[in-house]
This record gives sequence, structure tokens and C-alpha cells, in this order.
Amino acid sequence: MKHLLLSLAILIVCASFTSCVSKKKFVQATNAINALQQDSLRFENDLSTLRKNLRESGQQNESLKKELNDITSAKSLKEQELNNAQQLLTSTKEQLSNTTLTIEEQQKRLEALQKLIDQQRSVVENLRKTINNALGQYKAEDLDVFVKDGKVYVSLQEKLLFKSGSAVVGKDGQEALGKIAQVLNTDPKIQIVVEGHTDSIPIRRTFEDNWALSTARAVSIVRILTKDYQVDPARVVASGHSYFDPRDTNATTEGRALNRRTEIILSPNLDELYRLME
Repeated sequence: MKHLLLSLAILIVCASFTSCVSKKKFVQATNAINALQQDSLRFENDLSTLRKNLRESGQQNESLKKELNDITSAKSLKEQELNNAQQLLTSTKEQLSNTTLTIEEQQKRLEALQKLIDQQRSVVENLRKTINNALGQYKAEDLDVFVKDGKVYVSLQEKLLFKSGSAVVGKDGQEALGKIAQVLNTDPKIQIVVEGHTDSIPIRRTFEDNWALSTARAVSIVRILTKDYQVDPARVVASGHSYFDPRDTNATTEGRALNRRTEIILSPNLDELYRLME
């Protein structure tokens, strides 16, 4: 009995011990599961956070790429603008250089032109003085020597050359033309125009009208210069103006007397001047 009770006690103790061990393991397992669940939840949260960060990083990366592309494009545009500006600057410098050269060339040309004009003026003035000296014996009322439009005018009054209404040059007129011819023959480059002028009183005798008289008088003088005094005919032109280019009024006797004239117009050679002006 005693052994039976002892065995029963031992069985009870063992059963009690076995029960205690299983419960402890269960609690431990439960705790482990809870811990694992918490860890899993934490891991899931961490994974979600990582995914979110990854998305944001991707978006930032795309944004950075876009900014980098924009910066690269802007840099390329700036470089192109800089190149364009450099090309424009180079072109402007070339144009400025050409303009400066052109201005210098024009300045030299103007200086040469002014020098030639001064020379022509000197030639014209010397010619006027020479003609004036050659005709120094004649009175101012018979002829006048002056410069007009770069030419020397020898204005011979009717009374020195012709009788009224006539185109025949008298002795005094022929002598005056001879003195003029001597000067003209010293410079074969001088061009000569002989212009006949009348007053406004109509012609009623030998000539058809004042046109015919003024032209005939010019031709008579040209014939004397070329035939009697050997002036080159290629240098001479004859023309008549009738009364349409008066020096004074045709309303007075004095004015009409001044208008009845023949003008010998002398032009120095201006070829070089014209060449520079082209």
C-alpha cells in the first residue's frame, strides 16, 4: 500500500511536471509567434518605406535627369548664342575694317579731286590772264574777259566785229581774233565754243531771222580762226542763240548793245577731273 501510494505520488508528480513543461513551451511558442508577427509587420513597414523611398528616389532621379538635360540644352544654347555673337562680332569687325578702308580711299580720292580742281582753277585763271593780256589794247566797251562755270569767256561786242545786221568780220575784229588764236594755238587741249547772240529787234534784210544772224556770225568767226589762224577745226564748235540768252534787258538801247555780242568760250581739258568723279 505504501509502495502503491508512493508510486501514485510519483505518477502524479510526473504528470504534474509533464503538464508544466508543455504549457511553458506553448507560452514560449506563442511569444515567438507574436515576435515573428511583429518582426514581419516591421519588415513589411520597412519594405513599404523602402519602396516609397525608391519611388521618390526614382522621381528625383528623373527630375535630376530632366534638370541635367535642361542645363545641357541651356548650355548648348548659350554656346550657340556665344558662337553667333562671336561670328557677328567678327563680321562687324570686318565690315568696320572695310568701311574704314573705304573712308580712307574716299578721303584720298577727295583730296586728289580737290587738288585737281585747284589745278584746273589755276589753269583757267592763267588762261584768263593770258587772253586778257593779249587783248589789253582793246577797251572794256569792246570786249570783256571773265571766268564763268570753270571756263574763260571772251565776250566781243558787235561794234568790234560786225556792222549792224552783217555777219562779215571787219579788220579790227580779225586782228582781235588773231591775238586770241595765238593763245589758243599754244595749248591744243583747249576746247572752243563760239556763240552768236543778238538783241530782240527782228532782222528785216539779209537774214531770215535773229537765229540765222547769230549762227552766221559764229560760223564766220570759226572760219577765221581755223582757216586764217590755223586753229584745229576739231576743237571748235559754232552755235547761235538768237536773243534768248541776253546779258542785259532788251528794253533799253544800252541793254540791247550788250546783248549784241559773240562769245568765244574756252574750256581747259577736264578729262582727268571727270575720271576722278566717276
